[in-house]
Amino acid sequence: MSNRINIFKVEPAAYKALMGLEQYIDSSPLTKTHKELIKIRASQINGCAYCINMHTKDALAHGESLQRILTLSAWYDTTFFTPEEEAILALTEEVTRITGRVSDETYNRAAQLFDEHYLAQIIVMITSINAWNRISISTRLEPAKD
Repeated sequence: MSNRINIFKVEPAAYKALMGLEQYIDSSPLTKTHKELIKIRASQINGCAYCINMHTKDALAHGESLQRILTLSAWYDTTFFTPEEEAILALTEEVTRITGRVSDETYNRAAQLFDEHYLAQIIVMITSINAWNRISISTRLEPAKD
């Protein structure tokens, strides 16, 4: 597999704009665990090897358990995640697979667990990682081998 265009080299303003969104997310009260669960799960759904590689390493470095990372794609069949994390993961899946709609059930579940600011930040985080995934996938960005 070969890399394609480097969008951020060719269009540095696009990189700057996406990084502005990342800086907003980094300054938000979203927990590191919530951010990494969103990033990993969306990247799994999208099949973005570059982002899966990066964010699983980040999550492990932050103290996330290997067991939770390894079972993340089947989180709904485990008891490893909190109700808040389950709501975030359900919302991540529906926003990422936006071919339909985000169901009222999923949205309302999250809205009951989080205030409107935190919920908005979750949705922005999901949107952000989906943008990064799509750029990485379309340009065939490959993770570095360890």
